[in-house]
Amino acid sequence: MGSRVSLQTVIMKSTIIYEDNTLMVVRKLAGLATQTARLGQPDLVSELKNYRKSRNEDTYIGVIHRLDQPVEGLLVFAKTHEAANSLSAQLSDRTLVKRYSALICGKPSAPQGTLTDYLQKDARANISAVVPGTAKGAKSAKLSWKLVKSFTAEAGEYSLVEIELFTGRHHQIRVQMSNAGHPLLGDTKYGSALSQKISAQAGITSTALIADYIEFVHPQSKKTLSFKIKMPILSATKQAVSVRTFN
Repeated sequence: MGSRVSLQTVIMKSTIIYEDNTLMVVRKLAGLATQTARLGQPDLVSELKNYRKSRNEDTYIGVIHRLDQPVEGLLVFAKTHEAANSLSAQLSDRTLVKRYSALICGKPSAPQGTLTDYLQKDARANISAVVPGTAKGAKSAKLSWKLVKSFTAEAGEYSLVEIELFTGRHHQIRVQMSNAGHPLLGDTKYGSALSQKISAQAGITSTALIADYIEFVHPQSKKTLSFKIKMPILSATKQAVSVRTFN
C-alpha cells in the first residue's frame, strides 16, 4: 500500500518516512516551521508541495496538525481532500493519537499526572501563559504525563517524560510544564535559570521535545497505522523508524 521514501534524490530538510497515494507521514526537523506565510522563510508544507511538483503530482497538501517551530517530530499530511476530511475527523474525536517525549528540569514527585489549565496567547510576542479561566481569550488546556526515567547533572536532576495532549494550544506542553515547575530543557522562551544551566551541562541546545508517536486509521484501507521515532539526544546513533500495522 505504501512505502518508506528514500530522499537521496529529493532536497528536503525533513524526512518522509511513509507515503502512499492518500497521505504521507513526515519527520519534521527542529527549527523548521510547519507552515508559514512569511516570505522567504522555509516551511515544511512548501517543501512537500515542491516535492510533489517534482514528481508531476497534484501539489495539494492537507495540513491536519502542526508542531511548533523548535519542535521535532511526526506529522501526517493528506494528499487528497477525502483523506484530509477523514484524518481531521480522527483528530477531532481523538482517534488520531499523538504522543510526545520531553526532557524536563527536575524530577516529578509522582510517577504520572494530569495538568489542566487555561492558556492565553499573545500573538504579537509569540508567547502563551497560564491565566485564570475568566481572562480574555483564555482557552482550556489539558495534558497527561508519565515519568520514564530521571538523570542527574551537576546542577541538578532532570527527567524524561511521555506526554499526551488532550487539547492543541499554542506552545501548550512548554507552557504547562514550565508552569508546573518543570520547564523543558533547551527551552529559552519558557525555561528557568536552573533548566538552562542543566541544559548546558547536558549539551542540550534546542527544546528537548519530540512528537515521537502517531497512530491513526488509514482513510482508504481502514487499517490502523502507527509510527514511532526516538529523541536524537537519547541515542548516539540514528534510529530506524518503527512502523506497525493493525488489521
